[in-house]
Amino acid sequence: MKRRVCVITATRAEYGLLKPLLYEIRKHDALELQLLVSATHLAKEYGETYKEIEEDFVITSKIPILGEDASDPLYVAKAMSAAQIGFAKAFAELSPDIIVVLGDRYEIFCAVAAALIAKIPVAHLDGGEITQGAVDDALRHAITKMSHLHFTCHQSYAARVIQLGEEPSRVFNVGSTSVDAMRSVAIMPKEAFEESIGLRLGKKNLLITYHPTTLSTRSPKEEFAELLEALERLDETHLIFTKANADTGGAIINAMIEEFVAKHPQSSICRASLGQLRYLNAIYHCDAVVGNSSSGISEAPFYKRATINIGDRQKGRLRVASIIDVAPKSDAILEAIESIYAPEFQAVLKNVESPYGEGRSAERIASILLSCDLSDILQKSFYDLEF
Repeated sequence: MKRRVCVITATRAEYGLLKPLLYEIRKHDALELQLLVSATHLAKEYGETYKEIEEDFVITSKIPILGEDASDPLYVAKAMSAAQIGFAKAFAELSPDIIVVLGDRYEIFCAVAAALIAKIPVAHLDGGEITQGAVDDALRHAITKMSHLHFTCHQSYAARVIQLGEEPSRVFNVGSTSVDAMRSVAIMPKEAFEESIGLRLGKKNLLITYHPTTLSTRSPKEEFAELLEALERLDETHLIFTKANADTGGAIINAMIEEFVAKHPQSSICRASLGQLRYLNAIYHCDAVVGNSSSGISEAPFYKRATINIGDRQKGRLRVASIIDVAPKSDAILEAIESIYAPEFQAVLKNVESPYGEGRSAERIASILLSCDLSDILQKSFYDLEF
């Protein structure tokens, strides 16, 4: 009998990281892939990215949870309630042997909580990381404590999962599936990329990806306005914006992006979602990723591109020399952007290496999912470190 592996995705970025693993699971004769799609994938305002997923895989179940203004914290609480009920119903219908989740989103927290109550083992990717500026940090560690297998993308993250009390034999440092994705994606010629996004690239080009810093004392509007002010002062620079995610304050940021692009239609575009192929190509064809997305931390170094990381949202994650951390102040942001074109910094970029492995992470994860003993995996003891 095939082992039923239920993979859950709620956001565009998360799907891009899971995609290599989904292929690996699907090609194993002894594994049955169940794919649950939820949250922003199903929402028109976020690009209905489930359509992209359907080009690659059969979606087993769609679980809608969104429907109101994400600027209101009450909205997130309502979405979490709908998510936990929706995932619980799906698990009851599908009876998965194990579920696979990635990261730190509140939707994923709800899915894992439902699985815990239903006595379904959980395999968690990308635990042990730190993002001090977002509520995702606490959610990620909570997901770790509710999970039974752990696949981390760096040894320091594996050590932190063990520090959280997880048994070392259940923690596997496999590298990041983002490397798998970037190694497999086709780099488009410049002209083809331009045609695909509807914008001619300029002398200088930046990819802007900014999300709410959910633990900041400043409002998302106030912080994002600093970035837009810096961008207004740039010369000969074209801008590719992707919209913010469905966090508190995300709708405000998206409205500000649309207003900015409307004022600069010849040099900027905005997309709810570029999709994995175009997004990775955008990193490749642009000079830098600007904002506070994890893609600036994990993907941009692979392509030897600069990252202007703004504020504290990604504080605590690994850093390489291509990443410049700045405060959410327009002058500091502008100075950082200008600095990436200096010959000294360009020389640094040539020697940057990704710290997240050499690839084949998805293959390793699928192999463990296939071979691991699930008979008593639900029983966990707290692993104490010796001091």
